[in-house]
Amino acid sequence: MSLERCRAEWEEIEAEFKELQETHKVYRQKLEELTSLQTTCSSSISKQKRGLAELRHSLLRCVKMSGPTEEDQIHALQAQIKERQNVFFDMEAYLPKRNGLYLNLVLGNVNVTLLSNQAKFAYKDEYEKFKLYLTIILMLGAITCRFLVNYRVTDEIFNFLLVWYYCTLTIRESILISNGSRIKGWWVLHHYVSTFLSGVMLTWPDGVMYQMFRNQFLAFSIYQSFVQFLQYYYQSGCLYRLRALGERNHLDVTVEGFQSWMWRGLTFLLPFLFFGHFWQLYNAVTLFGLSRHENCKEWQVFMLALTFLVLFLGNFLTTLKVVHQKFQKNSEKAHKKE
Repeated sequence: MSLERCRAEWEEIEAEFKELQETHKVYRQKLEELTSLQTTCSSSISKQKRGLAELRHSLLRCVKMSGPTEEDQIHALQAQIKERQNVFFDMEAYLPKRNGLYLNLVLGNVNVTLLSNQAKFAYKDEYEKFKLYLTIILMLGAITCRFLVNYRVTDEIFNFLLVWYYCTLTIRESILISNGSRIKGWWVLHHYVSTFLSGVMLTWPDGVMYQMFRNQFLAFSIYQSFVQFLQYYYQSGCLYRLRALGERNHLDVTVEGFQSWMWRGLTFLLPFLFFGHFWQLYNAVTLFGLSRHENCKEWQVFMLALTFLVLFLGNFLTTLKVVHQKFQKNSEKAHKKE
């Protein structure tokens, strides 16, 4: 290559570099403008929230002194305030915010807000794929430990995988919530309880008590993974249809339980879910019995019994509440049609 050609290439690269510098300068300016707009929006939303909170308290005092006509107007205002709070929730999904206690402990004060819809949807889809792949891996792991090998080392690997899986789910769900996903209630707490249960299983030393419960726990794990796989397959299809109709948020995710939006075509899941809930109760009863065994010296037995009981009560009562509310709504619709 001649020197003249090298100099020509350098001049071309130099011209492109100057364009890059100008573009980067514009980018930095836009970034500062974006940060300024984010700060302005966040402070305005906070001010609006404070104003609405004061107005809501004032309306509560007005209800006691109002007549029938004024009471209707107060209820209308209260409904508008509630709707405005939902709008603020959607706005804040695109603004940086302080992490909750759990994310602060795990990640520190790192901004986890994804600013574009494309980034949010990509993260949600990756979360769903993670759940699906790990559910299949956990099912295969439980089958292997139950029917093919009976070594403490393989059991420990399986239990460690459960702990890692549920810990990762809680972190990813917290990030999704920070970005506008409406995961809430028991189905968030469920993964924290499951993390604790898996951790206790991991620390349970090998012995007579462990071997007496081992096969029952592995069989339960196989069934649980099977039901979770069914739930993912059918819930994802239902969510896709509801999003297309504009009835669900695009960041809604599949859960390990039953929610009202699953009613259409997914009621066949209820027997599988209730059977799994009562299996958790059966695990709790079995462990309570083992804790009273004369050879039982491990604290893990009684703690696991309590944890399985908490999981049963939370899952069963939450599912029962959703089913009851759905029947009530259906009966109200039927009465209105009559």
